[in-house]
Amino acid sequence: MNEHKTRNPKPAFAPNPDSKLTHAFGLGCVAVGSGMNENSDEQIHNALQQAWDLGIRYYDTSPRYGNGLSERRLGRFLFTQNRDDYVLSSKIGRLFWGDPAYSYPDDTFWKGKTYQNYHYDYSASGVRRSIEDSLNRMGLSHLDYVFVHDIDSRNSDIDWEVRFKECEKGAFPELIRMREEGIIKGWGIGVNEVEPIIRAMQVSDPDISLSAQQYSLIKQADSINRLFPEAKKRNMQIVLGGVLESGFLAGKNRYAYQPNNVTPELVAKRNKLQKIADDFNVDLRTAALQFATAPEAVTSIVVGASSAEQVQQNIASLQVAIPQEFWQQLKQQGLIMQQAETDIKPLQL
Repeated sequence: MNEHKTRNPKPAFAPNPDSKLTHAFGLGCVAVGSGMNENSDEQIHNALQQAWDLGIRYYDTSPRYGNGLSERRLGRFLFTQNRDDYVLSSKIGRLFWGDPAYSYPDDTFWKGKTYQNYHYDYSASGVRRSIEDSLNRMGLSHLDYVFVHDIDSRNSDIDWEVRFKECEKGAFPELIRMREEGIIKGWGIGVNEVEPIIRAMQVSDPDISLSAQQYSLIKQADSINRLFPEAKKRNMQIVLGGVLESGFLAGKNRYAYQPNNVTPELVAKRNKLQKIADDFNVDLRTAALQFATAPEAVTSIVVGASSAEQVQQNIASLQVAIPQEFWQQLKQQGLIMQQAETDIKPLQL
């Protein structure tokens, strides 16, 4: 491959940018990249338009989502909006190139066509190139936040601890420099386990991290016992993703991004949750979304949608009042931890 020399982007922010994310709810853009199902351009455009019309102003994407498809679609839509009116995060860790022979494996999470192949790169130069590539795909001027993507043991493609060492020497210092230069507002880790986020706080200076599938009605312990206290101590913001557990809490037969990960134990717990939800006339999906908004340590949640109707459902779910007795019953039945925060009020965008 030819060596690629990155340009030095111009600052988008003041030298000491305020890194605080102020949007409590955002759109996660896995489905925009045809994750789990192949979604048409028209369908995704309608979903993005509905999100904008209903007041969503935080969008989280990644080069990995559809091997560039999510960024291309999101960029086409956001290009027509005022750049100061929304917040945008994407991720680094993979570099892509055109490969006419490459297609998704049959059993992959991603659907549809791709002619983009990739390799992993968590070096300093890889960070700069990845961000430049993302901006070129989207046709936009800058990212607000950048997450170091998929350095956890759930990613079987890599030895995450070896790659984490690469980040310590390359990605982390470079992202700090870019923050100091005013090119980004903040950076952090975007993973499906809490350990890499905690370790990054111990060895570097992240502002904000995206923790997926680690705090939901299904599981809370690692977040409550480890992640939330450490984040509070180090003043790091947390964005939660995967709060519906890949749709499992919305009735789908999949968990942790895979259909074959649904165990009898998971189904049994969902059935118990559903029984109490039915007793209180509460929609379980609505309860799952609201539950994730409650922790003091959580700044925002990002939830995906593949249609305008799903966007409407998500927003409506945030605005429903759920009785405190429902949450108390979940604790009494041992379905959520006693320490889980349940002083939950409807969220207005």
